[in-house]
Amino acid sequence: MNELHLETSPYLLQHAANPIYWKAWNPASLALAKEQNKLIVVSLGYSACHWCHVMEHESFEDQEVADVMNAHYISIKVDREERPDVDATYMKAVQLMTGQGGWPMNVVLLPDGRPVWGGTYFRKQQWTEALNQLQDLFISDRDKMEDYASKLLEGIKHVGLSISNSESEILDPFHIKPIVEKWAKSFDWDYGGHARAPKFMMPNNYLFLQRYGYQTKTQQLLDFVDLTLTRMAWGGLFDTVGGGFSRYSVDLEWHIPHFEKMLYDNGQLMSLYAEAYKRTQNPLYKEVIEKTHFFVESELTTPEGAFYSAWDADSLNRLAELEEGAFYSWEKQELKDLLGADFELFAQVFNINEFGFWEDGRYVLIQNEELNTIAKQHNISPEELKTKKQDWEQLLYTERNKRPKPRLDDKALTSWNALMLKGYADAYKALGDEKYLQTALKNAEFITTKLWHPDGYLWRTYKNGTAKIQGFLEDYALTTEALTALYEATFNEKWLLNARQLTDYCLEHFYDSQKMFFSYTANNAETLVAQHFETEDNVIPASNSVMANVLYKLSILFDNVHYEKVALQMLHQIIPNMDYPSAFSNWLNLWLDLSSDNKELAVCGPDAKTAVAAVNRHYLPHVIIAGSTKESLVPFLQNRFDPNSLLFYVCQNKACQLPQNNINETLNELKIK
Repeated sequence: MNELHLETSPYLLQHAANPIYWKAWNPASLALAKEQNKLIVVSLGYSACHWCHVMEHESFEDQEVADVMNAHYISIKVDREERPDVDATYMKAVQLMTGQGGWPMNVVLLPDGRPVWGGTYFRKQQWTEALNQLQDLFISDRDKMEDYASKLLEGIKHVGLSISNSESEILDPFHIKPIVEKWAKSFDWDYGGHARAPKFMMPNNYLFLQRYGYQTKTQQLLDFVDLTLTRMAWGGLFDTVGGGFSRYSVDLEWHIPHFEKMLYDNGQLMSLYAEAYKRTQNPLYKEVIEKTHFFVESELTTPEGAFYSAWDADSLNRLAELEEGAFYSWEKQELKDLLGADFELFAQVFNINEFGFWEDGRYVLIQNEELNTIAKQHNISPEELKTKKQDWEQLLYTERNKRPKPRLDDKALTSWNALMLKGYADAYKALGDEKYLQTALKNAEFITTKLWHPDGYLWRTYKNGTAKIQGFLEDYALTTEALTALYEATFNEKWLLNARQLTDYCLEHFYDSQKMFFSYTANNAETLVAQHFETEDNVIPASNSVMANVLYKLSILFDNVHYEKVALQMLHQIIPNMDYPSAFSNWLNLWLDLSSDNKELAVCGPDAKTAVAAVNRHYLPHVIIAGSTKESLVPFLQNRFDPNSLLFYVCQNKACQLPQNNINETLNELKIK
């Protein structure tokens, strides 16, 4: 029978009524395959995945398909967001077999878990034919299957990790320049981002490019970052009516997305726009932060301060059928009826024309001109047009809320919560608005009380008051990074000490001293057929690159030589492999930390928190900031507190200048000259 009704994952529950005898990934399901000597089907997806829904409707709801699967296979459904370790392991297999990957992902395994066949989306006939042929081969020539599985497993073990750097020491960050120059050849100078579709936002790419452009005074790079951030904010990718970004754009213009909204994107983008706002004071960037907060607060925040995972791409249309983008698109007559005399002006701002047309008589809102330009053409003030735009958006928001909302993935994932927590901490640092800090603090309390087991490990997922599945490196790395950012915003050493404790847990339970990287799965947790080391940055930075950045920062604050050694060993091994720069932007960020520009700042005194709030509103990506409002045991801050003075210590290469008490002079000293 189908056992998915026993699960909490929204994705697994979507499949609980399928006629297939689905099981969850767990030791009992895997043991059953061995006991009954059956092949295993592992089908992976996530709740907001459009093509996962399509394959479910075409195949997994079909009785003929169910008859084949139930007769010959142990069928296991996996929410890739709950089990990224399973997803990563078998994704490598699919990519080796087919040259591509994606979701839904469907893999056939031998009873011992080794993969023998797989792919992504299959139509019903393709799927059933393949399963029948594989079952026949399993019966008639199992040795052939076993041999193939052994060779494929060897390939999986060698994917993605190289430790062959013959250089005796890390090269000077000056060597980043040719890497960035190569990268720039793929830039889209019309709409920003990479010159290809589909277009993913890759926030960490632009955090690095912005920092590199700033530190090297490369205005062209800063212009490119601003072009990208502006066009993303103008595009249909960003929901200007209700806030929040969709996962990616299917076109070059950031116009039509796959409409699912993922927490991990919005957390990282809040950080990116916060950093860009500090550099530029661009009001558009502030608007993006405020609207993203509105969406997250309204739709993805729980009473406990946790964040839900996603809004689906699909929602019910007028025919009560699930349709991608139904919630977000508009018909021209509908807009005319709503806006009345303002329609023509609205139509120019949001391109209710050929440029903004989507399909089937529907439009997705997209801007391609500055409001000031349009205001001038219509002889109205920019302030009046801005007010009108706000009124239109509120009108459309009210009207849109009469439609059925997209489905909600209501599980809370530790790593994604950490990304959103950091987004809020960064937004507070940039804008100084207490509501962002309070949201960050509430989420930090949720993570540290509900998702952190007394035995020291993190849980991966939480729903209905229950945490489960031991966390993966991604959970530890991103939580550590977020707690460090929260410390930088508050100077509450509780968060910094928590970050150090999680770091030490990772060194004990994830670090492989022979490979000199962290395994994705802890050494005291369930093991899969192959160990996974995540080193390439993607839409979320690689867990190893996040750990390396965290270790380097904490090595300075805690004067810990071992932290520094581990971080720089990892970077040393990665540098020769940076052939595809966008997959290594977070490693490049760490490399840039070794620049002669980099400094540290200690702010100590009774008013240190107020002072650092002013410092944090400046764009200083090359400065590590710490401080205290009382005596501190953190090595970087020891013996620097004076109860009668506010003191600023500017440090570099483990040497500090004499303290000063003038914040403007300190800022001037810190900025890139």
